[in-house]
Amino acid sequence: MPPRSEGTTSVTGQRYQVLAAIMLGGIMGPIDASIVNVILPTITGFFHAPLATAQWVPLIYLLTISSLLLFYGRLGDILGYKRVYLAGLVCFTVASGLCGLAPTIYWLIAFRALQGVGAGMMMAVPYAILTAAFPPQERGRALGLNAISISAGLAIGPTLGGLLTSLGGWRLAFLINIPVGLAGLLWGRKVIPDWKGQPGKMDARGAATAFIFLFSFLYFINQAQRLGPGITTGTILAIAIIAGAGFLYLETRSPQPMVNLALFRNRTFSLNTLSALLNFVSQYIMVFLTPFYLQRVLHYPPDKIGLLMTSFPLAVMAVAPFSGALSDRVGTRTLAAAGAAICALALVTMALLPVAAPPLAVGWRLALFGLGTGIFQSPNNSAVMGSVPRPYLGIASGVLATARNTGMALGIATGGLILYALVPPAVMAQNSLDALEAAHFLTGLRYAYLSGAGLTALAAVFSFVQFGAGIGKGKT
Repeated sequence: MPPRSEGTTSVTGQRYQVLAAIMLGGIMGPIDASIVNVILPTITGFFHAPLATAQWVPLIYLLTISSLLLFYGRLGDILGYKRVYLAGLVCFTVASGLCGLAPTIYWLIAFRALQGVGAGMMMAVPYAILTAAFPPQERGRALGLNAISISAGLAIGPTLGGLLTSLGGWRLAFLINIPVGLAGLLWGRKVIPDWKGQPGKMDARGAATAFIFLFSFLYFINQAQRLGPGITTGTILAIAIIAGAGFLYLETRSPQPMVNLALFRNRTFSLNTLSALLNFVSQYIMVFLTPFYLQRVLHYPPDKIGLLMTSFPLAVMAVAPFSGALSDRVGTRTLAAAGAAICALALVTMALLPVAAPPLAVGWRLALFGLGTGIFQSPNNSAVMGSVPRPYLGIASGVLATARNTGMALGIATGGLILYALVPPAVMAQNSLDALEAAHFLTGLRYAYLSGAGLTALAAVFSFVQFGAGIGKGKT
């Protein structure tokens, strides 16, 4: 275990207080992301902004977070996980206040980028903090309990966003982060052990090329879906490829690389990270496309759509803690594979949805996917974090978070590309479909769901075939 500073109490005695502090801070990111999706039309109307400009409010946040996670993971290994986490909490809270006071849409976009800078710090190191605070035999339980905060944030965000906006306007949806952030900061300062970082220095060139690669790659995914092939998207992709190649070149030759690529030689680490990426791609194919089915085919109102969609995160929240605790006893491999396989089954059943389906038929399918996700995520996270030596917990946590966020972006892009490729443009342009148009729409939707099922089935295979406990002592 990393050394503790003087005056810090026993980690064993306060480990659940550490978990509570991480959960309090960790719930803000998912709430904020889901709230913004709900209040974006209100923000657009308030500033009289075009949709092309308003879409940067959520997009810049996602791009900033995803592009900096690897950097923050390595920074945590050097400076200490507590420093990075609390600095992110301060930045996120201050930026939330600035977002709530933004005078124009352009200032709001800039403050959202700053919010993403803070959120990236908060997302990059929690797995490292919990892995260091809990013994291997309790790691799965801790990571499972931590998943509650993420699922709860995703579940309550849409409802909370609508309520806050109706009570005090869209600004209140950002300002509510201030008291929560202050509480998380005070509690985190008190209970999170001040582990010293490992001697070393930042690989500035590696950090820069990693940022350029991830930012341009994710931006390419977003623009390719909207613009299709062309000079703009080709240029962005070329920048991503050049930066990615430069990153690999630098990291293989740096004496202190930002990402120790030797970690990927460990099959437990590499295959479970890939499984996480594939599962999140399939997850966001479902999360992105299902509301369109509910709105355009079933003609559900927004409040009914939001209520049905919460069945997914609620199922995750109910199952993840038990799955994590069980993985401490029976190992991670079988549980992770079973969870991913259940996700694949759920997407196959989604592909069988008819033109007219009752709410229960949609709800149980979403809950089934949530069941699979809850079973998969905690053992998968535990396997990844348990397979690396303690000096690299921060970068492993950053890699896992990067896989998650990249999977989200890829899922949205994949779902959109399949749908636009198979559904006539005239049908895609309609917000409400008749019976014939709905049949065309469902054809594309089914292939998208089936593609997601194939990806998460592959994640199940990778989870099962990985072998070797790595350097960590947890079961695999």
